[in-house]
Amino acid sequence: MLKTATRNTEQLAAIRRLKDWTRERFSLGDDVPVMVSELACGMPGCPPLETVVTFWTTPETRHVFKAFKPVAETTQDDLPPYWMKNAIISDSDDLSCC
Repeated sequence: MLKTATRNTEQLAAIRRLKDWTRERFSLGDDVPVMVSELACGMPGCPPLETVVTFWTTPETRHVFKAFKPVAETTQDDLPPYWMKNAIISDSDDLSCC
């Protein structure tokens, strides 16, 4: 039981850290929703776990990027540079690729 609690605490800390880095990197206010998800990928060639970060700059403008590793292993270097903010706008609900 203790091992599970520790894993959950570490996972939550990693998610919070990634949200904070995302807010800082893209100059997002505290009111901007940022969502971090760790997903299993079953497609050939995919890593077993990948991290997807999504944030909204307007209700209609969603930005999405992936790190091809678990959230706990994601670092600031895995985030896209600030100047790519408009390049990571997504108008698709399908995140099965890149």
